[in-house]
Formats: sequence, C-alpha cells, structure tokens
Amino acid sequence: MMNQPVLVFDGDCGFCTTCVNVAERWVRPRCAIVPWQFADLDALGITQERAEYEVLWVTPTGTVHGGARAVAKALLRAGGAWPVLGALLTLPPMSWAAHGVYRLIANNRHRLPGGTAACAVVGHRPTGS
Repeated sequence: MMNQPVLVFDGDCGFCTTCVNVAERWVRPRCAIVPWQFADLDALGITQERAEYEVLWVTPTGTVHGGARAVAKALLRAGGAWPVLGALLTLPPMSWAAHGVYRLIANNRHRLPGGTAACAVVGHRPTGS
C-alpha cells in the first residue's frame, strides 16, 4: 500500500519529461513522480501498454486515472490556484475538451518540441482502461 499518489509518465519521451520537469518546478503536486520505465508496474496495478499510452495517476488505494484525468488529479494535489484548474478539468464540458486536447497532444508528442520518434504512441487505446 502506497502512502501517496504516484504520477507515472513516459521517461523515454523528451516532451513528457519536459512537461514533468515543468510541473515539478512550477505546479509542485504532492505525489511521487516516476517514469514507467523505473516503476514497479505490477505493484501499481498498471500494464506497460497503458503506461506507454498515457500519463497515469495511481491513488494510494490503487485507483488508476489516465490522460487528462491524471493531469487534473495532479493539479488537485498542488498548491496555489492549481487545484481550481484541476477541478475545472474534471467537470463537463471542460473534461471533454481536456480529454480531446490531451489525446491530440499525446498522439502527436513525437512532433512537439523535445519529442523524438521514441515518443510516438503506437497502436490504439489499451483494452481494459
């Protein structure tokens, strides 16, 4: 059992790593942040396939949130005004827009600054997520 949430991201992706570095410096969410490549995925209850597909937020009780919802959860665990933005991202229609923007960025992260061919999301959404 974990004592704090864990944000799991793709450590091989330059764009993702840059985003996490910015979040650690400016947003400062109260959680552990770990690249999936160095995480105990079995202990976290997630598959490599899902970790490659999207950023994941794993609660201490084992609930897993992915994509824009994971970003919202991280914002909710930050200080300052960030929790307000996180709350807005959980409410329709903002949550719908956030999901669409997240997928657009995630599917094209290899084309964004810092992205490389290793950043490309291969395949489709993992089953069971």
